[in-house]
Amino acid sequence: MSAAVSVDGTVESLVKLTRKDFVSGQEVKWCPGCADHAVLAGVQRLLPELGIPRENIVFVSGIGCSSRFPYYMNTYGFHGIHGRPLPIATGIKLANPELSVWVVTGDGDALSIGGNHFIHAMRRNVDVKVLLLDNRIYGLTKGQASPTSEQGKKTRSTPFGSVDRPINPLALAIGAGATFVARALATDVPQLTSVLERAARHKGTAFVQILQNCPIFNDDAYGAISSKTTRADAQLRLEHNQPLVFGADSARAIRMAESGFGLALGQAGEGTLVHDEKAEGIAFAMALATLEPPFPQALGVLRCVELPTLEELTHERHLEAVRQKGAASVAQLLESGDVWTVT
Repeated sequence: MSAAVSVDGTVESLVKLTRKDFVSGQEVKWCPGCADHAVLAGVQRLLPELGIPRENIVFVSGIGCSSRFPYYMNTYGFHGIHGRPLPIATGIKLANPELSVWVVTGDGDALSIGGNHFIHAMRRNVDVKVLLLDNRIYGLTKGQASPTSEQGKKTRSTPFGSVDRPINPLALAIGAGATFVARALATDVPQLTSVLERAARHKGTAFVQILQNCPIFNDDAYGAISSKTTRADAQLRLEHNQPLVFGADSARAIRMAESGFGLALGQAGEGTLVHDEKAEGIAFAMALATLEPPFPQALGVLRCVELPTLEELTHERHLEAVRQKGAASVAQLLESGDVWTVT
């Protein structure tokens, strides 16, 4: 719902927003078949359900194919520089905590030049929603290896195969203390919509890794996970308080390993682990985040806990300083004591 406010400040009417209200007049310039289209449509469908006026929503991006996103949203937007959308979004949220702030970034933008900003945004628990569109390649600059490209990947920048081990975005976010961490497939609309809605309603940093192909430079980036013939055994679909089962007829399961601290594969039944997205520690979520074949890949919400946000703590600290100094406001406090003018 969106309220129309008269000059005297009274609410004149309530207007139900639809997806069309969030579609800008800009021509969408992503390649045909790019999953960015699916993410854009999903976000545009979700926002009307949140009941937030368009003037209270901001989309921030850096550089990359995904970073065209703010142009296509009929909200406020900020197209930043390479790797810097998160500090920009942090400043926006601190300046006006009432805004709903979204960051749309890519695996290169967020995890290469922007890697340091990514870590600190996660640990600070800024109340922003971070969508990482991950296709394991640099698409905008024509197909170089990215921080999430698999080891041995042959690209224009690694013609003999990449020697780097890929970054695991989920493990990085969890290790840095993110309070909401999830993963979704761009082509699985129901699951993507569910994850995006939960991220939007979370108070604190909500990080969602969205797996997608690049039809031009990395068309089969997540083929095993998304293919109809293999996805049953390749996907571990997470639901809070539900057993960790997968495969045809959910016959296979994740269990604790018999020796050491780790996970093992087995048959569903007694001993099957139950998903706990609200576990206080990070060990369980980290174990799920780091599953690699022959284990299935975790999809859904890995971690969702409530902690004070950066803007809440900052506001409390400001009020404490004002009280201790006997000032009427932060502005008065800043102008007290020794001041000078630079000419």
